[in-house]
Amino acid sequence: MSDEQATTQQSNVNRVCVFCGSNAGARPEYRALAEDLGTRLAADRLTLVYGGAHVGTMGAVSDAALAKGGDVIGVIPQVLVDREVARNDLTEQHVVGSMHERKALMNELSDAFIVLAGGLGTFEELFEVATWGHLGLHSKPIVLLDRSGYFDPLLAMLDHAVDEGFLRPGARALIGSAATIDEAMALIRRPAEAQPANIWLRPDET
Repeated sequence: MSDEQATTQQSNVNRVCVFCGSNAGARPEYRALAEDLGTRLAADRLTLVYGGAHVGTMGAVSDAALAKGGDVIGVIPQVLVDREVARNDLTEQHVVGSMHERKALMNELSDAFIVLAGGLGTFEELFEVATWGHLGLHSKPIVLLDRSGYFDPLLAMLDHAVDEGFLRPGARALIGSAATIDEAMALIRRPAEAQPANIWLRPDET
C-alpha cells in the first residue's frame, strides 16, 4: 500500500471514542493500557472522545493523551459534574442532562469505538453502540482492547449466544477484539468495505 493510499484509508477515522472505567481496576496493567492508548491516540493525531471524568481508567487515558498534546473531548452528565468527577482541562467538555444523552453525543462525535476493561457503565456503552450498529444506525467499528484476558468470558458468552441461536454471526462480528494497540488501530482503520456489516433481519429472513 502506498503512503497516499494509507492516508486515504486512515482519514475516515479522526475521533476515537474510548469506553472505560471510573475505577482503575484491581491490577496495574489496566491503567497502564489506558495510558498507552491515550499516548498512541495523541501520537497518531486522533482525537480522544471519552466520558469526561478524571477518575479511574477514564482519568488515565485522558491524562496520557493530554500529556502528549492530544485533543480530548469529554461528554459527562450533570449528575457526575455535581459529584466533582469532571475534568476542567479538556479541549472540549460537553455537559449533558442524562446518561442517554451522553451515549448519543459520544456516538455522534466519534468515528470508531475502542473499549477497555470496565464495569456496568462500560458494558452498557458497548452493547448500546453494538445494538445501534446491528440495527444499521451506524457503521462504525467497535473493538475490545484487552491484553490481560479481562474480556475472555464476555467473548465466550457472545459465542455461546450465537451457538444457542440468540445472536446472528453477523451481529457477533460487529464486536472485534485486539490484544495490542497496533491490532486495535488496524481494525478501526480498515476501509469501510472490510468492516463487518450486519443489518437486523426478521426471524424469518436469512
